[in-house]
Amino acid sequence: MSMTSLAKSSPSGVPIIVAENVHKHFGSFHALRGVNMSVQPGEVVVIIGPSGSGKSTFIRTINRLEEHSQGTIIVDGIELKDGQNLDAIRREVGMVFQSFNLFPHLTVLENVSLAPTRVRKVPKAQAQQRGMELLARVGIEEQAHKYPAQLSGGQQQRVAIARALAMDPKVMLFDEPTSALDPEMIKEVLDVMKGLAESGMTMLVVTHEMGFAREVADRLVFFDEGNIVEDTTPDEFYNNPQHERAKQFLGKILGH
Repeated sequence: MSMTSLAKSSPSGVPIIVAENVHKHFGSFHALRGVNMSVQPGEVVVIIGPSGSGKSTFIRTINRLEEHSQGTIIVDGIELKDGQNLDAIRREVGMVFQSFNLFPHLTVLENVSLAPTRVRKVPKAQAQQRGMELLARVGIEEQAHKYPAQLSGGQQQRVAIARALAMDPKVMLFDEPTSALDPEMIKEVLDVMKGLAESGMTMLVVTHEMGFAREVADRLVFFDEGNIVEDTTPDEFYNNPQHERAKQFLGKILGH
C-alpha cells in the first residue's frame, strides 16, 4: 500500500477541511454563493473553472487571506471565524501563489528557513538543515546560496514550494502556481507537485493544467459563478460531464 492510499484510508474518516454554505461578497459582487466541500486527509483536489468563477477566492478563504462573509470553514478541527485562530490555521496550511513572493534580499536558503525560525522558533542551524533537505526534495539544493533574481521562474516557484513545506503544513494550497511560468518551466513545477501528492500531502490546487488534473487529482471540482457545479473524479468529468456549463468549458479547453 502506498503512502497516499494509507493517508486516504484515514481511520477516523474525519475531513481535514470542511466548508459549509460559504459565501463571499466583494461589495455588491457575490463571489461565492454557498459553497459546500469537505476534503479528507491525503486527498488531492484540483479546482477548475472559468475566470471569475470563485475558485481562487475559495481557496484563499481556507487560510483567511480572504475573509468569508457567511458560512463555516473548519481546518483540522479549528474553525476560522472573526480573525480568531488565524495563526494556528496558517501554521497548518501552506500556500503557493501565481507570483513567487520571495524576499529578493535573502538567499534561497534564507527564504526557506526564515519562517520556521521566526514563527516556530526552530534554531537557525536546524532550520537551515531542514531547508537544505527541502531544496533537495524540490531539486534545487545547488541553488541554496543564490538570490531569487539569479534563478529561473520555475526554480523560484520550487523555492516557494520548499518555503511553504518548511512549516510542516498539513494542507497545501496552490493558486494557479504555473500560470506565470514559461511553458518549458511548467513541467518541473508540476513534477514537484506530483511528488508531494504521491507522498500523501493533502492538496487543493487551482490550475488550468488539465493533464496534471487528470493524472494526479483524486477529485476534480468545477466552479462556475461562485458555486460548485461538479465534484467528481477526473475521468468522470472528462468522459461524462453532467452539467451544460461543464460541457461548454470542456469543449473549449479540449478544442471541440
